[in-house]
Amino acid sequence: MASNISWSAFGKAKELRQRIWYALGLLIVYRLGTYIPVPGIDAQALRDFVEQAQAGIGGILNMFTGGAIGRMGIFALGIMPYISASIIIQLMASMVPQLEQLKKEGEQGRRKLNQYTRYFTLILATFQAYGLAVSLEAGNLAHDPGWFFRASTVITLVGGTMFLMWIGEQITSRGIGNGISLIIFTGIIAEVPAALVQFLAQGRSGAVSPAVIIGVFVLVIVVITFVVFMERAVRKIPIQYPRRQVGMKIYDSSSSHLPIKINPAGVIPPIFASSLLLLPATIATFSESQTNPILATILAYFGPGQPLYLLLFSVLVVFFAYFYTLNVTFKPDEVADNIKKQGGFIPGIRPGKKTAEYLEYVVTRVLVIGSAYLVAITLLPQILRSQFAIPFYFGGTSVLIVVSVTMDTISQIQSHLLAHQYESLIEKSKLGGRKRSRSGRKKVVRR
Repeated sequence: MASNISWSAFGKAKELRQRIWYALGLLIVYRLGTYIPVPGIDAQALRDFVEQAQAGIGGILNMFTGGAIGRMGIFALGIMPYISASIIIQLMASMVPQLEQLKKEGEQGRRKLNQYTRYFTLILATFQAYGLAVSLEAGNLAHDPGWFFRASTVITLVGGTMFLMWIGEQITSRGIGNGISLIIFTGIIAEVPAALVQFLAQGRSGAVSPAVIIGVFVLVIVVITFVVFMERAVRKIPIQYPRRQVGMKIYDSSSSHLPIKINPAGVIPPIFASSLLLLPATIATFSESQTNPILATILAYFGPGQPLYLLLFSVLVVFFAYFYTLNVTFKPDEVADNIKKQGGFIPGIRPGKKTAEYLEYVVTRVLVIGSAYLVAITLLPQILRSQFAIPFYFGGTSVLIVVSVTMDTISQIQSHLLAHQYESLIEKSKLGGRKRSRSGRKKVVRR
């Protein structure tokens, strides 16, 4: 995909360069915020605790928050409350008639749902921040425990999450790519060098054999190749358009195809599943599971790497793969209606309801492969850590996010470049037409 980018056209696309610099500037602000600590935290105690928890839940949280949870920065909650709020609002929009009606009202309804999502993000972030503050106190990580520490922690963490939400929306509207996905992508990429250094240091000390190191690097390359292949794989459904007249023009019959991706939901299902499962384990981890037997039980049975955690994570990934595809990215009824409005039909299938049923039949079966692929990729890090004692969280989910976000961003850059090239061609044609008309007038005057 990157090889198809015309660098000469990229140099002329001033608006695209401004969008890219704008997005990079906001992402730099996000990275700087991960190093600003929450007031009242015992830095040395936190550092010792993170080193002990790095191989487990700490590594996963560092991946999704860009290291902010390990440093207890102002962005320690990350963007996960916003993602959790989006999950709940989308689930309710498919079940509550009033919210479902808003989805059908176009841009105005979408803005209303986004507003509800922001309000719910504020509520979720407040609860999560308070739970994290209490857990920090229970883990003896606060200098001066009490209500003042809890209030300052809640205000700081909630403010950081709302600011991150604003950054994501600004990148999406005025920058390039999906802002929320780019924030998670930046956090993962920023932690990769430190993780690699730690991994190689383990090999130098003899804790990990050289064969395992080489095998892991080969496996990562194979996984990246497999993810790229699966993300670009599509199931093509033929569509036939009969001879038709539009205005004064007559169009001959033509054929096309409707591409259905093997993984239409992209990186959303593992992110949704992770955001729902990380909160109980996070509170249990930071409270050291000593003051509350319920949290100790949660961490024992639903902690990362535990059989129940892996089972529940797999079920949630499959559920969100089907739910997000059939309710957000690919709605069979709407697609069938659009095909019918354009005068097209699938050979052998009647337009309308039958077409919608056939599309749902195809998508449901395609998603069997897509959801199985997502489960296999996202469970890979758990297998690597348990079988080969790899001391960091690097594998399926992170590779999937990095590859998907990179492909999506490159695709948007190509779209902007293509639009810029069309605009330049139109301008040149207009200028050429003016020159010819002026020269024609001069010839007439000479005669």
